Amino acid sequence: MTIYRGRFAPTPSGPLHFGSMVAAVGSFLDARSRGGTWLVRIDDLDPPRTVPGATDAILRCLDAFGMHCDGTVVYQSTRNDAYHAALHQLRQSGRTYPCACSRKEISDAGLAGVEAAVYPGTCRKGLAAGREARALRIRTDGAEIEFDDGLQGHVRQTLQAEIGDFVVYRAEHVFAYHLACAVDDAGQGITDVVRGADLIASTPRQIYMQKLLGLPTPAYLHLPVAVNGAGEKLSKQTRAHEVDHSHPASTLDRVLRFLGHAPPAEIRDARLHELWAWAIQNWRRESLPRANSITAPDG
Repeated sequence: MTIYRGRFAPTPSGPLHFGSMVAAVGSFLDARSRGGTWLVRIDDLDPPRTVPGATDAILRCLDAFGMHCDGTVVYQSTRNDAYHAALHQLRQSGRTYPCACSRKEISDAGLAGVEAAVYPGTCRKGLAAGREARALRIRTDGAEIEFDDGLQGHVRQTLQAEIGDFVVYRAEHVFAYHLACAVDDAGQGITDVVRGADLIASTPRQIYMQKLLGLPTPAYLHLPVAVNGAGEKLSKQTRAHEVDHSHPASTLDRVLRFLGHAPPAEIRDARLHELWAWAIQNWRRESLPRANSITAPDG
């Protein structure tokens, strides 16, 4: 029997807010309810997105809420050797090529995709004279990726048509999230990824990376994303409020209700550890709301 290994992997772009806690609590409960391991990884891969002090704030918040990880916290910023090895493997197999295109040039091509403009393959046959590479891209070669999400159902994505050949390494010496995520999930032995549905369109790229690198593919479950009244995902950009550490049981109660696991009236005022005990015992995937997004209680 495979031993469950889950993880919570926040980007330290700011403190945790209600939407972050939905992903943290969901991944924690899914692991604990199955007697599994729950790990924490800080996805500090991209320096411009890393806010000073955010990592410490995230870890303090998890500790205040009683979400203690099993083992040492992993930081992507210390994993460059592993990413270099994976990139070397991809280059040796002829899967990558240099690209000189700017974001504006790609956008001007006018090909709309599931997330942004689709890369049209301009540099696939070589750089134009006088152009310098800005990134390394991976050849998608018409690959079609399918997987069954534990909540959102069957997902199918034709990479070349819906995403295009995507970046795996940028000129400023930053590895792409999809490469790093595939390498790190394999390195940590992750069997189940529970996270927000805002990342479901990214999952086929990560599975593609896993296939090319000969890495295992975890099971995926994408939880509803918490949005505000305008339908915008709660984030630093939409001025989502930091989680209140002083009343963790109250916040946990709200998160559980958001996830379709409303505690009974008799324990609503229970202490934090009692609320966790109830939640772990009563966690059921089939009780989760089948939606991509839901308005947060304070949204």
